[in-house]
Amino acid sequence: MANPSHVFQASAENFSTLVLQNSDRGPVLVYYWAPSAGPCMVLMPRLMKLAEEYGGKFLLVLLNTEDLGRMARDHGVTSIPTVKIFRQGKVVHTIHGAESDQTFRQAIDRFVARESDRAHAAGVLAYQQGNAERAYNLMAQAALDDPDNLRIPLDLAKIMMLNGDYVRAEDLLMALPQAVRESGDVSNLLAHLGFLRVAAEAPEQGVLLAELAAHPDNLEARYQLSALKLIDDDYAGALEALLEIVRRDREFRSDAGRRGMVAIFNMLGNEHELVIQYRPMLYAILR
Repeated sequence: MANPSHVFQASAENFSTLVLQNSDRGPVLVYYWAPSAGPCMVLMPRLMKLAEEYGGKFLLVLLNTEDLGRMARDHGVTSIPTVKIFRQGKVVHTIHGAESDQTFRQAIDRFVARESDRAHAAGVLAYQQGNAERAYNLMAQAALDDPDNLRIPLDLAKIMMLNGDYVRAEDLLMALPQAVRESGDVSNLLAHLGFLRVAAEAPEQGVLLAELAAHPDNLEARYQLSALKLIDDDYAGALEALLEIVRRDREFRSDAGRRGMVAIFNMLGNEHELVIQYRPMLYAILR
């Protein structure tokens, strides 16, 4: 079985220290389970074996939902088994059900420390010091040395986007395998990149608002307005503009209104008040 130093039992008293504080130093996997649930008992030894295999690169915390049901519900757990990965005090990934060991390894590998992380960190530091080209080179080499470390191309693309290098960022992300591109982190970044590119070519908001007052059916102007509002962190304004596009023309830009709203939902997360408000409004139009 796993080294006991890597596996812990959660309690109401120790959760903050055991999970939230430790997640500042590395990933913590919280396993929501119950002794009366057969699939939970099947998955538990597999997770403990993984904890042993990784040798302390992550902590495994067992949370018995029969004893801590209210805490599990507060964490959004509605079915078991469920595994949530905590990093920097927040849930960064969730796995529902007894998925394959490979699925768990892929999720864990996104957050454990790797040798290529040093070059990755050096690249980030170079960018912070104002040397974008050196950052590109360091992180590109790190990505070549460790192609399975998806944190590197993601952060490199973010640096390119911050530097206004949208074309190179999109080329980098589109070069990733399709399954990776469709994952939440990459698809969200691609969606954000799309909005950035539209916003970069758009006139000022005042011009667009005047155009829409005169020509409400100008969906291109409305789409540009949604991009500008998103860049300004006006998520409600962006969602409202996109919702109006869905109302007026589902075919515009290959269903860009709906796809844009879904992208923003993913950026904000299911529990965000705007997602709770606008998702039913979108579904009502789509029916």
